[in-house]
Amino acid sequence: GSPPAPAPEEAVPVYLAPYRTEIERSGAGFSATLWGSRDAQRRRFDVMLALLPMHERRVVDLGCGEGDLLSHLLERGVTPSAYVGLDAMAPMLEKARERGLPGARFEVADLLQDDAAITSASPDVACISGTLNTMEPADARTIVARAFDAARLGVVFNFLSDHPHPRWADRPLGPARRFDTLEWLDWALTRSSRVRFDQSYLDGHDATIAILRDD
Repeated sequence: GSPPAPAPEEAVPVYLAPYRTEIERSGAGFSATLWGSRDAQRRRFDVMLALLPMHERRVVDLGCGEGDLLSHLLERGVTPSAYVGLDAMAPMLEKARERGLPGARFEVADLLQDDAAITSASPDVACISGTLNTMEPADARTIVARAFDAARLGVVFNFLSDHPHPRWADRPLGPARRFDTLEWLDWALTRSSRVRFDQSYLDGHDATIAILRDD
């Protein structure tokens, strides 16, 4: 008889495909986070920290990759009371666990498909850094809404702004996309009156919004 057909590769959603491709090409690691540079990543983390303090808070990192946010917080002397990293890419979580970061728990979760993952992690603060960039706007909004509803104190997230300095005009973005920044702000203000915003740190290429609970 003929040999068995090879098993089809497990399909991944469109928004996860660029990460899977990069892991297959160069292995789990920084390049598979799809960040342009570590310096820009650190600047984004500092802005998130300025908008929503995380010291002695239960931090849930949505799309945590290899745990760079927690590593950065610890370098800054910020110690969460607990840290849970959620990511759909199991190889990235293996890398994260190998780092032995103190107080960290890493779990595989597709944040769109598993609508209970964020709630069950019980965040004080939910952080979303770079995770939304490959998503459709409606899917990105779903993730942020779930995170805000689950968080005791609030959610902080970043995205590529559609109001950047002209020097970014010819910058290739694929597979990422720019989002309507004013639409994000308007939506955030329907969730709470306590909204913080900053897009000054990379000349408007990137924007960060924190939505804090009114109650």
